[in-house]
Amino acid sequence: MFPTFTGSSRRPRNVDLSGQRKTNPWANSSWAPTQSGASKTVAQAQAERERRHREREELAATKRLQKIWRGHRDRRDLRDLRRQEYDALYRHPILPQNARQRIEQAFPLLLAILVPTRSDDQQRLDLFISDLLGLSPSPSVPVDFPGLGLLSPFAWDRLARLLVRALEQRDEGSSQTLLITAANLVKQRPASIKPVLKQYYLVLARFAGENSFISSSTGQGRILSEAVVAPLAPDSDSGDLHSSTYRTFAYTFLTSPHLSFLQRRPETIAQFLDLGALSQSIIHAFSTPEFLKNVVGDDLLWLLAHFVALNRAVPASRGSRYLEALYLQMSFLASDIRSRSNSQEKDDEYESDPDEDIEIHDFAPLPEYVIDQLGFLVNEDGIADLLNRFASIASTTNHISEDTSLLAGYTLVLLRCFPSHGDDIKMRLFQGDIQTVDGESNSTPPSVRFFWEAASKTDIFTTIVQQAKTKEKSVSVPALLKQDPIHDLEWRTLLLFLELYNFLLRVTDDEDFLPRETDIAIQQSQATQRIRASSLNLDELKLLVNFLKHLSFPLYYNLSDIVRSKPTSERLDAMMGVNTARSNLGNAKDAPSSIAGITGIDVLGLRDVASSAMRALYERDSRRPFLPKDFWLMTGKFDMGVFISAVVLEELRNDELSDEDEEEERDEGNPSASSHNFAGDWLTRSTDRRRLRPTHSEEFRSTIGPKLEVLRNMPFAIPFEVRVQVFRQFVHLDKNKRRGGHVDPDRWRLAILSGEDGPNGPTAFRRQYLGRHTATVGRGRVFDDAFEQFYPLGEGLKEPIQITFVDQFDQPEAGIDGGGVTKEFLISVTNDAFGPERNGDHTYFVSNNQNLLYPNPSIFDDIAAKLRNRGIAEGGDGWRDVMGDLVKRYEFLGRIVGKCMYEGILIDISFASFFLLKWASSGQSTSTDYRASLNDLRDLDPELYQGLMGLKNYPGDVADLSLDFTIADSVWDPSGHRRTITRPLRKDGASLPVTNKDRPLYISYVANHRLVAQQYRQTKAFLRGLGTIINPSWLSMFNQSELQRLIGGDSSEIDVEDLRRNTSYSGLYAIGDDGQEHPTICFFWDVMRKLKDSERRDVLKYVTSTPRAPLLGFSQLKPQFSIRDGGTDEERLPSTSTCVNLLKLPVYKTAATLRAKLLYAVQSGAGFDLS
Repeated sequence: MFPTFTGSSRRPRNVDLSGQRKTNPWANSSWAPTQSGASKTVAQAQAERERRHREREELAATKRLQKIWRGHRDRRDLRDLRRQEYDALYRHPILPQNARQRIEQAFPLLLAILVPTRSDDQQRLDLFISDLLGLSPSPSVPVDFPGLGLLSPFAWDRLARLLVRALEQRDEGSSQTLLITAANLVKQRPASIKPVLKQYYLVLARFAGENSFISSSTGQGRILSEAVVAPLAPDSDSGDLHSSTYRTFAYTFLTSPHLSFLQRRPETIAQFLDLGALSQSIIHAFSTPEFLKNVVGDDLLWLLAHFVALNRAVPASRGSRYLEALYLQMSFLASDIRSRSNSQEKDDEYESDPDEDIEIHDFAPLPEYVIDQLGFLVNEDGIADLLNRFASIASTTNHISEDTSLLAGYTLVLLRCFPSHGDDIKMRLFQGDIQTVDGESNSTPPSVRFFWEAASKTDIFTTIVQQAKTKEKSVSVPALLKQDPIHDLEWRTLLLFLELYNFLLRVTDDEDFLPRETDIAIQQSQATQRIRASSLNLDELKLLVNFLKHLSFPLYYNLSDIVRSKPTSERLDAMMGVNTARSNLGNAKDAPSSIAGITGIDVLGLRDVASSAMRALYERDSRRPFLPKDFWLMTGKFDMGVFISAVVLEELRNDELSDEDEEEERDEGNPSASSHNFAGDWLTRSTDRRRLRPTHSEEFRSTIGPKLEVLRNMPFAIPFEVRVQVFRQFVHLDKNKRRGGHVDPDRWRLAILSGEDGPNGPTAFRRQYLGRHTATVGRGRVFDDAFEQFYPLGEGLKEPIQITFVDQFDQPEAGIDGGGVTKEFLISVTNDAFGPERNGDHTYFVSNNQNLLYPNPSIFDDIAAKLRNRGIAEGGDGWRDVMGDLVKRYEFLGRIVGKCMYEGILIDISFASFFLLKWASSGQSTSTDYRASLNDLRDLDPELYQGLMGLKNYPGDVADLSLDFTIADSVWDPSGHRRTITRPLRKDGASLPVTNKDRPLYISYVANHRLVAQQYRQTKAFLRGLGTIINPSWLSMFNQSELQRLIGGDSSEIDVEDLRRNTSYSGLYAIGDDGQEHPTICFFWDVMRKLKDSERRDVLKYVTSTPRAPLLGFSQLKPQFSIRDGGTDEERLPSTSTCVNLLKLPVYKTAATLRAKLLYAVQSGAGFDLS
């Protein structure tokens, strides 16, 4: 088309203004093709036929409407005539003996005229019912309707259904006589209202919530009760009818939330019910897929609450059907109950951190009545009732394994529904005995022993243990996890045993774990006797540990193979812990697979439970060995020759995936946010911030790093020395990645300044970046200066730092930081921060009687008391600033300790075991955190530990001690003395006395408060800082004692020859071309060999500031141990520069002189200086 063209290509319309009809078929104004004459004629004929057909249909419809209207008018008129006839029958009173005749005449008329929505018809019905009830010889005697012989059975059935329709239109005040009649009719003919049974129970549900029935006399309540149970009378003609009636009763009546009458007096209905049939109807309904599709709202919650209430009202045992019905309902509602009940639990004041974001879920709270009924299931009476029912089942059935599994499954669902009551549930079960029948003998073992015997006899347990004994390369755990009815029964029993045994380990101290045979039983309290009766012996422990090791190993190492058979969406739901039961109502095939057939317990849940028990046993064995050496090792599962290189490769892959995740997050968010790491712009593009939260699913991570998963969660399977090497390799990889291949500090700084990866060379911005890694620190204020200058670095503290020490006059001290000053700085910071007194400042860490450090439990309470004393409003800006600064200081302390570990610098600081256990648990894959135990309390407060031990072994009634579930904490007071404040250990703890039964639970709560709750914010901040420098998953490779060795070195005997091989010499002592050592050096090593190990440690601490050797030998000591001459004056003492691990040794002529001078210098602490 030409650009100068301005016209339109559209053809103009051909408009004929003549008014004449077009005769030219070709004169068409549009471009559409025209029809030929023949086709146009056919189209017109077809349209004409359609018009005539439409007219005929309209005529036929009109005739039908007229016919219907005429029929309706005739029936209305006929009904009005019959109403007149009916009214004539009741216009005048009659004698009682004529009532039967009037009933016979009125009943056909009533069936023909009754329209329940008309009030006058309702009045006519009342007249007829009055005649019927008048036939009874006494008001208390119900009328025998079929026995009257007045009407046919089918007529009575029609009357019953009419009564239900009439009751639908009435309120409770005018329905009493109709309700009595309907109840009597239905009681005598239960099948009469089958077509309207649902409407019948809907009416009764409405009446049950009305005030007149709630507040009325017992007689009216009896009427309603009889009406409710009337259709439930056994029908000899049809068992199916009886079952369907109970189902309608359950899912129409019991699902109503307005059954105030039932909720106040459940016994009035329960006494007439066949609760076994009710349980069976619920079981049948839950096995019907179509049923679940019709469930709406909270119907099932109300059904569950009313079902529990009815069974509570009749305490007699109903066998296993009650337990199974309860189990099915709780399983289906588990996620709903868990989320909505947890939203009502008040968080512990220690368990919240104001600095972190809290995700708030908008869950509607459970109704109060539902809470009350569900609360019964987890309280002492409910658990006792559960065990009593089970004891009856076990003593009357030969299928004890199925019943045991049912009890286990129900208890597991309880634990899932009420995690906040988990300890209470386990405590009640732990205290219970289970009566069993074996032939003609009865026994009542403790519940833990009962489930151990049941679990250890399962095919799953024996298969795994036998394959472990034969040292097969792969135990067939994946095959055992496949859905199978028999395996489901066994997995439930195993899971409950592990849950109970985990609880038992928490309340068992070392003395009761493997008691000596010399202990006298008569001196034990009931609590101690219960614990020892429930414990396993050494042979059983070996079996259990073997089972747990070989069960957990494939759940970490082969997780991807185990879950590979699931569809992707189901695997993601399982990994995220999503319960898709609600979204897949009625379609069992689409629901995600679960372990033991329990919704919400999947492979990861099984792994968590097994891992918790395994780690608890491992921690106890680490603290007080009871298993043979190397019993925990599983090196046969790996090719140890290439293990380290394989793990390093997996870590590299893991880092690559983490980097990809972070890049995706930046692409979705603000790309400029990544500029915080300036060095990464030149050195490497992969030096972005490492997230402390996982970014991949457990399945995906196990696919790329199965060995890493084993190291994180089962570190004992690999020898300690190998794990230390892996740790150092991980640190080296991280340094290499962050520093762009320039691990050496000086080369890294040079690379930054020269801008090797940048085009413009050094810039002020680069110098500014290096300046952020430089600090000027004064003696006496090392920690405060370090915090102010290095806290903003965050993860950047991993990079090399430069320190300049200044004296009291702010004059720089002599010395060049070649790595030694950095070591001196880090050691000085730790000595300052971890010291018991900081010039009257805050004491961040306190020590026990063994000088083991742990976070100061009362520091936040003390500062809060001081702020209140100064009039600072709680929650205000000033309050948040002070508390936030304290959190930051704990976080910075964690970074400093992490920096020492990162650089391989040993520090002479020992932490309490329970505190180190929290380090190890911070990087594990499982959801279980550190759980306090009574034994850990010994490291925190020996006096409190002894007091609790006395309470545990107290032979009398603990109630006499007037203890309750509260604890007293000591806080600062303006008077200069400390005062105590009382805190509850559990909800309403002040009103809950401690009894003999819940004594172990009280001890557990006290231990948890002291070890976890009171130190929660301090520990969390410290671990957050530590995790910034040291990946938490690396820390999880070690137990508490191994972590202490990683921090402060090996406590084994000093290897003098290893130290000699890794010592450098300078000055006069430098080794010449002949390769011979200086005579004084020879004297030194002769003296070191002859010293006692304690004296060698003193020498080592004198030179390096720590008395222990590095874990992998002195070749790992940074800087290297070195000796140089300190002059020729033999009167001088040896001196050191600890920052560079340098011993300045004067030239001594004899070994005796050297020994005397060396020991004197070491023991007096003289000679520390900077060179």
